[in-house]
Amino acid sequence: MTTVTPTTELFGTPNVNTAKAQLSADIARYLVLMNTTEALGALAQVELAKRAEVFGYLPLERQVELAGQMSRAQLTELIKAMSADERADLFQRLGDSLRISLLAALAQAERDDLLQLAGHEPGTAGAIMTSDYCTVGHALSVDQAIKALRESAPEAETIYQIYVLDAERRLVGVLSLRDLVVAEPEAPVEGLVCSHLVSATVDSTQETVARLIREYDLLALPIVDGEQKLVGIVTCDDAMDVVVDEATEDFHKGASIATHVGNLRDATIGLLYRKRVFWLVLLVFGNLFSGAGIAAFEDVIAANIALVFFLPLLVDSGGNAGAQSATLMVRALATGEVVLKDWVKLLGRECLVALALGVTMAAAVALLGVMRGGPAIAVIVASSMVIIVILGSVIGMSLPFLLSRLRLDPATASGPLITSVADAAGVLVYFAIATQVLEL
Repeated sequence: MTTVTPTTELFGTPNVNTAKAQLSADIARYLVLMNTTEALGALAQVELAKRAEVFGYLPLERQVELAGQMSRAQLTELIKAMSADERADLFQRLGDSLRISLLAALAQAERDDLLQLAGHEPGTAGAIMTSDYCTVGHALSVDQAIKALRESAPEAETIYQIYVLDAERRLVGVLSLRDLVVAEPEAPVEGLVCSHLVSATVDSTQETVARLIREYDLLALPIVDGEQKLVGIVTCDDAMDVVVDEATEDFHKGASIATHVGNLRDATIGLLYRKRVFWLVLLVFGNLFSGAGIAAFEDVIAANIALVFFLPLLVDSGGNAGAQSATLMVRALATGEVVLKDWVKLLGRECLVALALGVTMAAAVALLGVMRGGPAIAVIVASSMVIIVILGSVIGMSLPFLLSRLRLDPATASGPLITSVADAAGVLVYFAIATQVLEL
């Protein structure tokens, strides 16, 4: 029985032209399926520029694994051919010994650029920017600018946005390649420059950079230092990666998973356990408040056993309503649709919506209350439903605002957390109303 490996399917014989015909991202997907030896052999069949491009599409964990099996000469050659931002990302993940040997093999200019890009704090614009961009001087003519671009364009991340600098490398403005191409050769560049440009600093958050690129439909966002000198750009594809990572992180937090687990298929049992155990154990103790509430009303429950039938229905309704509200608020806060000062306005509207939802749900369960325990039980269940749904919705809406106020991630207001809080509150409301109605 003959086994056809992805190497054979993808590359066939060592033919560089075959590899060139493949999209880099598609080749990278095949490489992920191979073992280390096969992947290194497949990469060796590709010319250097294409190899670096394909390597950049691999997950960082896979890049580190392959880099550790390369010779110093192979790794140095590959690192030099990679784009500046991808090179810096890989460098940060390598071991100390490998980083030291790699730096020793690089030229001084390459070494300085790599250390500068890798030295920025994770989560900032500096950590995701690239130094491969096109610039021209503001005193050049169009013809001179085009000649200058021919020299820098092959190494640039994008050539469609060209940044205009003054003599001290301060950012003057930006012009598009289209404007440059259609302009008269003798026309001055400064007459084509758009000086009303959007930029960010190296300390800006990745989320801010991604939001600016999305809001202004930018191909790339210039990154400047404190003196307004251009130090890098963040392209729209890198911003998209940030958006995906942030959405994934928020999604995991919404399920009370500590942090991003990476590739789920490759995650170990120990990793999944560590990421999930903290919140689950914490919520176990949080749910003790629900049990304490039930214990406080044991006499009422013993005298009216029909109340137990409606307990899961009521507390789950409050938790579900709260989880819905929390999801809407977390997303709105993350996208900037609402800010902290909107809380009062949104609170009033949420109460009205929750009241309408609670009344509708109360009407649905009131008849069941009559059938199970008579009119008194129906009144208890219906009134409890209204109050519990309002209370759960208010908790779900307010907790993300509170976390934002405390400078914490509002995504921590997860469904399980909201449900646990709403459950405890619902138990107290339900049996407090039952006690009052039955005594009357």
